[in-house]
Amino acid sequence: MPSSSLGGNLTLADDLTISRMGYGAMQLAGPGVFGPPKDRDQALAVLRAAVDLGITHIDTSDFYGPFVVNEIIKEALHPYPNDLRIVTKVGARRGDDGSWKPSVEPADLKAQVRENLQHLGLDALDVVNLRLPSVETTSDESIAEKFGALAELRQEGLIRHLGLSGASSVQLTEAQSIAPVVTVQNLYNLANRGDDDLVERCARENIAYAAFFPLGGYNPLQHDTLTDIAARLEATPQQVALAWLLQRSATTVLIPGTSSVAHLHENVAAADLKLPADVVAELDAIGR
Repeated sequence: MPSSSLGGNLTLADDLTISRMGYGAMQLAGPGVFGPPKDRDQALAVLRAAVDLGITHIDTSDFYGPFVVNEIIKEALHPYPNDLRIVTKVGARRGDDGSWKPSVEPADLKAQVRENLQHLGLDALDVVNLRLPSVETTSDESIAEKFGALAELRQEGLIRHLGLSGASSVQLTEAQSIAPVVTVQNLYNLANRGDDDLVERCARENIAYAAFFPLGGYNPLQHDTLTDIAARLEATPQQVALAWLLQRSATTVLIPGTSSVAHLHENVAAADLKLPADVVAELDAIGR
């Protein structure tokens, strides 16, 4: 039985309901998100534990590994539970040295979708995010041709729903003029608050806002206020940071990643941590 509320569920469409506490599969690859994991059995165990805990939202991509993570997901969970929703991304390739290479030409975006289908063992993908080259520094460059290519695959039935990763509000509006958008996945956490307005917009429009690097990513969140609050609440700083995100808006969803079952349980427990208003105010001040 699930051990947590997981922050509740979020319904984005008639056929798309996800747990607000999701799982990001990126860390199941080797160092630098490249090559196989050090412990494949542990990677399989983490995925199965996530589903056992009630998580119905797994974030992944074929460029994690590349291909490795999706193949592990398939091995661990296929045939997939009826309520599990897998969200994947296209828009990049990996070099032989592990480098990240933007790849957003329409023909290759379509090829990447088909590769994700193959490696996940699916006939249709629940959600596909267009990963934009800007990612951590959004721009307002037109995405009509790129997003339009994915919209065509949605019309063909290979994709059920579409989203954006690394997108600005302007790009979201442009994408919505082409096809419905159910999720935006951008860099956002206690210390990186540049998307405050977009978070609010997504809440108004019932669009899932998936905060990536919710714990700071390559530079983990460190702040005296965060540490002090965690001690007062008898929680970890990471749990407090995740709980703050869940309370940030009704449509904020989390995809923290880990390759450890114990750490997975710790992340999930954050969904049951209710932050009082005065604590939220203290945390809000960190990003100002």
